[in-house]
Order: sequence, then structure tokens, then C-alpha cells
Amino acid sequence: MLIDSHAHLSDERLIEKVKEISENLPSEGLESVFEVGFDLQSSKNALALAEKYNNMYAIIGTHPHDAKYYDSEVEEFYMQSASNKKVLAIGEIGLDYYYDKSERDIQRDVFARQIVIADKVGLPIVLHIRDAYGDAIDILETHKDKLNHGVLLHCYLGSVEMIKRFNKYNCYYALGGVITFKNAKKDDVIAAIPEDRLLVETDSPYMTPVPYRGQPNEPKFVNLVVDKIASVKGVDRKIIENITYENTKRLFFKYGK
Repeated sequence: MLIDSHAHLSDERLIEKVKEISENLPSEGLESVFEVGFDLQSSKNALALAEKYNNMYAIIGTHPHDAKYYDSEVEEFYMQSASNKKVLAIGEIGLDYYYDKSERDIQRDVFARQIVIADKVGLPIVLHIRDAYGDAIDILETHKDKLNHGVLLHCYLGSVEMIKRFNKYNCYYALGGVITFKNAKKDDVIAAIPEDRLLVETDSPYMTPVPYRGQPNEPKFVNLVVDKIASVKGVDRKIIENITYENTKRLFFKYGK
């Protein structure tokens, strides 16, 4: 079985299909899907889906794009909701210097504040990092005493050298549809990720893998990500299924959820 560790099913492109997606997961080889928030409302939506469907879980947090909207109300919601058994992590949080939709100093501050929250509530963190790996590592280093419950780099697009630096913080790495793109050139990265730290995701409805580019991504397409990883590593896809399943369980469910 597989777990899609990162999706946005409450997106307008998928929300009307959520019931169908949930019902079809077993036949598509999936045990569950993790619905991920990026601000207050989407985090509330994630929790609502998780409470409605047995095979869905929530990850709540503020994305760097939305860091400028982070306030005490948002923080209080995350703190209170973290005790819900369907909430697995604080995310997706981090830094995005590619779009700079929030000022960088605000991004850094909100990132750090959410690391502290995650440690207080005893949950892992799920990171979105784009064009900001150096600053992200600096923040992790400053808060290394708060990284007690696991760190996942969602949709990892960094280098092999960065993997070596992130390994210092016992990070996990999730790979998605982008690794199937013709111009991705990520085979070396796939090979470099420690097998006991590898997860898979879709980031639905984004990053639809080949050959379905042009249509909304869905959790079922995580199978194509597994196929690609297995091809690069030269192993049977069942091995990748088992590895990523066990890694996901270890990271997100070892704290009594």
C-alpha cells in the first residue's frame, strides 16, 4: 500500500471529487492521503476533510506565500487543533524566495515561530523550501533544539550536496510528480536520498506526472512517482512501496496518532 503524504484536495479543481477520490483509494493501492493547509482557511478545510473521511489526515500551517497574514488568531488555531488525532504535522511551512509573495524577513519569522509551535505540540514539520535552502538551513540550525519530532522536505528539489547538509537534522524527503518531467534531471538526487528517509507525494492538483501533464493531479498518480523511483534505483516497485509506506508511518504516526 501507498500513502500520498501531500495533497490539496480542497482546491477548487478537486473538491467536488473528494468523495470519489476517498472511495477509490483502496483500488488504486493507497491507504490514505494527507491533506495539507497553507493558511488559516485551508488548514480548517484540511481538518474538515480529515474528520469526514477515515482515510484522510490533516497537516496544518502557514505557507511562506501567506506568511504576511500570520497572526495570533492563526497561531491559536494551530495550537488548539494540534491535539486532534487527525492532525499529523505543522506544514507546509518554510521559505519561498522564488515568488517572494511575503517579505523575506516575515517569511523567516513565521517559519521560526511555527517550528516552535510544532515542538510545543509534539508534531513533525513539513517544509516548503524554494530558492532559499541556505536560509532554511540557518533557521533549522538556530532552532535545532526544537527539531524533536521529525522534519520532512516536501517536493524536494534541492541538490545532492544539500541532502548531505539536511541529513544533519535527520530530515525526510518527499518526491512527487516533478521527478517524471523530461527536464527534471533528478536521478542523482533520487539515488542520494537515504532509503529510510524517502516518502512519496502528489501535491495534488499540482505537479501532475508524465504522461498526464495538463490535467489536475490526483492521489492515484502517486503510483507513477513510485514507478520512476523504482526505475532509477533499479529495484522492483514493491520495494519502493514498502519503504515509503514504512517511512511515512514512522515519521507521522509514532507519536500516538
